[in-house]
Amino acid sequence: MIVSVLGSGAFGTALAISLAGNGPVTLWGRNSDQIRAMQDSRQNESRLPGVPLPEGLKVTSDLADATQSQTLLLAVPMQKLRVLLSENHAMFKGKTLVACCKGIELNTGLGPIAVIRECLPDAQPALLTGPSFAADIARGLPTALTLACCDEALGRDLQQALTTANIRLYRTQDTVGAELGGALKNVMAIACGAVIGAGMGDSARAALMTRGYAEMQRMALACGAQPETLAGLSGFGDLTLTCSSELSRNYQLGLSIGHGRAFDPSVTVEGAATARAVDAKARAMLLDMPITHTVVGLLDHSLTIAQATAQLLARPLKEE
Repeated sequence: MIVSVLGSGAFGTALAISLAGNGPVTLWGRNSDQIRAMQDSRQNESRLPGVPLPEGLKVTSDLADATQSQTLLLAVPMQKLRVLLSENHAMFKGKTLVACCKGIELNTGLGPIAVIRECLPDAQPALLTGPSFAADIARGLPTALTLACCDEALGRDLQQALTTANIRLYRTQDTVGAELGGALKNVMAIACGAVIGAGMGDSARAALMTRGYAEMQRMALACGAQPETLAGLSGFGDLTLTCSSELSRNYQLGLSIGHGRAFDPSVTVEGAATARAVDAKARAMLLDMPITHTVVGLLDHSLTIAQATAQLLARPLKEE
């Protein structure tokens, strides 16, 4: 199976590097200047400096060229996915589209597979998600990810084709659970970063992660997900990684909030838009999501860290 990766950020580049060990891969990027620099230097100096691009990896800014492959991995930010698909509808028609973004669309409350289905009803959608930092994958370090696909036969084919020397894939047909696990853990990572940034300690972070996981399950189950999906790589696994490492941009944003420092607005942080989308969705569904709601307050500067802490600690006592 010949594949293309669309999106030349750190994660898209890392995926393409790993997949090139299986055979020829095309990596597409929108910025033609960046792509020319990558072609000349044979590395992504701005996102993954010092990691060489393998010989089997072709880099291009020509979308028509990249979409010649039947299987396309969409490694673009969640909030830009719809625009990419809608503006280039003819190129994606009938393709197998594997979303590699984690989040909830701000304006619609939809996850990546739902956006693909809405934009391209004739496409075959899937989702790749789980605990994965681009730097680790690019360096050949091992991890395991979830491949979510409703079509069992297609899921098996993709599992075989996209498993690499350092990426082991586990398969599920629960696309809703995989979508929500990958999206909601980013919100909890912002909260955990704020806890550590404010000096509240590791015990507070562990408590927040645990209660955050309860919120993730609450929404996912209400949306029809299977509980075991949230206990797997796309939920608990990704939550553990993202809430405990400064390599996570969501965690970094939380740290800056906790420290009271400004955060670089040019850095894409999926959890910020997702928190707002999830908060609105929870309200509409009458779901109690206090950590998510508190994160939105911190992002919108309607709550200080002290107020957020007091608000959560003052909640009514109850059974776990």
